[in-house]
Amino acid sequence: MQMSCTAEPRENLAKALALSAQAADRGAQIVCLQELFRSQYFCQVEDHKYFALAEEVPGPSTDALAQLARARGVVIIASLFEKRSAGLYHNTAAIIDADGSYLGKYRKMHIPDDPLFYEKFYFTPGDLGFRAWQTRHARIGVCVCWDQWYPEAARLTALAGAQILFYPTAIGWHPREKAEFGARQHDSWETIQRSHAIANGCYVAVPNRVGHEAPDGGDGIEFWGQSFVADPAGQIVAKGSVSEEETLIVEADLGALDTQRTHWPFFRDRRIDAYGEIQKRFID
Repeated sequence: MQMSCTAEPRENLAKALALSAQAADRGAQIVCLQELFRSQYFCQVEDHKYFALAEEVPGPSTDALAQLARARGVVIIASLFEKRSAGLYHNTAAIIDADGSYLGKYRKMHIPDDPLFYEKFYFTPGDLGFRAWQTRHARIGVCVCWDQWYPEAARLTALAGAQILFYPTAIGWHPREKAEFGARQHDSWETIQRSHAIANGCYVAVPNRVGHEAPDGGDGIEFWGQSFVADPAGQIVAKGSVSEEETLIVEADLGALDTQRTHWPFFRDRRIDAYGEIQKRFID
């Protein structure tokens, strides 16, 4: 699901609930919302006022989403700004099963600090590891945005049994860079995630936001939309537009994972005895 956001969290939550209900009516069984869907992307600046957007997880938003999940029989993945304690916050995805039960959370592990993406000011790196959850409809894994650049995150989530990797996302162009670097940046983003699908023989689903957001003035960010789903061979089977709100309804053939992994047995041939140095920052 890709949508634009206003400055009013209640409006964004209401929109997400309405769009999720519509998706369920169209046959969706698992709904994934974009990163930090309850607000505009506030990490463009470092300002303490935005900590007021945070909430407990589980909390009010997960309660509202759980009611919908129970009523419509859908799994919901909700990316939220979590207040864990005073002065301790996370960029967190909550996983709600199709009966409305809260299965758990994933806290974003890799936190960026780039122009207009000042997330280290707001978020403590995750401490729950890479996980997968058995839901009514599939065993799913969830990472968040900047995690999508790291093959280790995808691998460990897949090794936990994930059949589908979801990446709630908020990524876009710096308007002044778009003409020169925009096509290359987007192609890199899409390619790295397709590679996760190939390397792990699983589906990858990536909901991004759309629209231009500059809540504190300046150039802002032009979010590039283009949410997509890649199959276990890395082929894009559905893709959203650059600028329109839309929901992609995609059928995932979970039987294809066995076929793909049997014919391309990357898990079988991994040399786990030789990878010890991956735990080093750099091999000097």
